Amino acid sequence: MTQAEIVKACFLIVPLMVLAFAVLPWRWLWRVPAGIALAVIAAFGLLAMVPGAIDFLVSFSIMASIYAILSLGLNSQWGYNGHLDFGVAGFFAIGAFISALFIMAPPSGLLAQYVHQAFGLRAPFVVGLIVAGIASGVVGYLVALPVLRLRVDFLAIATLGIAEIIRLIFQNERWLANGPQPLSGIPQPLSCVFESPRCAWLPEPVASFLSVLQPRDYGYLYLVVVVVVLAIVYLVLETSVRSPWGRALRAVRDDELSAAMTGKNVGSLRVQSFVLGAVVIGVAGSLYASYMVTIDYSHFEPLFATFLVWVMLMLGGSGNNKGAVLGAFVIWGVWSGTGFVTDAMHASLSSIAPQIASRTAFLRWTFVGLLLAGIVLYRPEGILKEEKFVSDFVKRFGRASRKGAAGVPDNQ
Repeated sequence: MTQAEIVKACFLIVPLMVLAFAVLPWRWLWRVPAGIALAVIAAFGLLAMVPGAIDFLVSFSIMASIYAILSLGLNSQWGYNGHLDFGVAGFFAIGAFISALFIMAPPSGLLAQYVHQAFGLRAPFVVGLIVAGIASGVVGYLVALPVLRLRVDFLAIATLGIAEIIRLIFQNERWLANGPQPLSGIPQPLSCVFESPRCAWLPEPVASFLSVLQPRDYGYLYLVVVVVVLAIVYLVLETSVRSPWGRALRAVRDDELSAAMTGKNVGSLRVQSFVLGAVVIGVAGSLYASYMVTIDYSHFEPLFATFLVWVMLMLGGSGNNKGAVLGAFVIWGVWSGTGFVTDAMHASLSSIAPQIASRTAFLRWTFVGLLLAGIVLYRPEGILKEEKFVSDFVKRFGRASRKGAAGVPDNQ
């Protein structure tokens, strides 16, 4: 194994370790060492067995993780409070463009004649990430006040229309983010690690260790960034939903009148869950912009940035954060896999039936549509069902009660 492969394996250990922590069912005393050991074995094993496919798996995992954050944001709206939000693409676009404007430098010289943007602050990536979430949350709050008075299908139509308005604003207002032309040159966090000269703050031994990697290997580092953000978002949402506030959201979702009779502020809770989902979706937009480097309005079409996320959540399991993440990876795998199928069909049919070959790309949506129909018909609750008991206190109290009834002391 070459030094470059060893360095790549070290980057892969972090996301694999996060995966192991999420999957292993043991207590943390055993989960941590086992997760680290399994991550190390898996990282070096993958590079040894399928070295040619690792780059594809890294790029696949980055996009799947970004969509997993989108799915978590939608889950906090629909899964836990029943908002039929078809405006995911709008908050996704806000997060992406606002983050890009904050971390980019303003155009200068000849470039300023062709590139237009409202501002460029050269802010650090973390600032852009936070501001993207805040901006999406503020817009989500302004949207929620009038729109959440609607219900179900009317709410879906209204949010879909708002998302299109947001997308068209970025498309037509050239002074804001270059309008219909792509906004290019979005900085990537820690990209200097792979460039020459290296980051000035990077210790010499670390710089020497990483010197074997090229700029094209940046995806390994960005996968670590995205997975860390995904893990933080997951932990925050999981902690929130298991709190009294999260249980109040479910109560409002299940029966608003009963929740209001018990003293819950139904209107305020509905707005809070909508804003929380908008913040998470905005964070995903920031990660997407820095990964793509170049974005424009066409990246935020409802099919790609709204309905594909809905399929992910429905497949994984609405009301279950683990299901939201799992559904994102499964559907992105289906989407990526069908891309290979349609490419092969296009190559085969191009000389026989060129008219049919030109339409093979639409078969990807046919596969996704059939999958959605199958989910609704045969597995409406998703792969992972929603947990009925989410309170950690109830779980601990239940275990203690069972031990007491069996005559076993609690400290054993």
